[in-house]
Amino acid sequence: MSDIQELFGELEKSDDEHWFVVYTKPKQEKKLAQYALKENITYYLPLKESVRLYKYRKKVFYKPLFSGYVFVRCDFEKRRTLTISGHIVTFLNVINENELMDDLRQIFFGIEKGAELATHEYPETGTEVEIISGPFSGLRGVVEEKGEKNIVILQIHLLRKAVSVKVKHHNIRILPRSLDTEE
Repeated sequence: MSDIQELFGELEKSDDEHWFVVYTKPKQEKKLAQYALKENITYYLPLKESVRLYKYRKKVFYKPLFSGYVFVRCDFEKRRTLTISGHIVTFLNVINENELMDDLRQIFFGIEKGAELATHEYPETGTEVEIISGPFSGLRGVVEEKGEKNIVILQIHLLRKAVSVKVKHHNIRILPRSLDTEE
């Protein structure tokens, strides 16, 4: 597995701490995660496996799924502690913490189930679906049709970033539209 934990703590809200998105200096995501772990600060750094082939061997390593971003749960003091690390450019405030938690749980669940998540362009619109069978059952996202398979897109709305997983047509169901999205 990876040389660092993807998740330290729980992907849950807290009464005395809030979730922030940390925009890091280039290639500092893992270093910030290590620093947060050392300081006992909850973080989530989704990682994807990357394989490099060299002349006589294959090297597997893990890189951030969302380059430049680490998700942290902290209070004012812990935020100051993270700033001292020297790995941070800025903190992005989270206006809708529930939405961010839902988005992160979908990504976490997908990775935990072994989904090969690929970086995907953020869709402006789309049909919301839920995967109802197969190894990724329970994941929700937006669907894009590609021949025999569908691509289910998982989004981080705050960052306008997305990843996707391929799923067969019969493994998904369209979710009813919510009233707050209709005009």
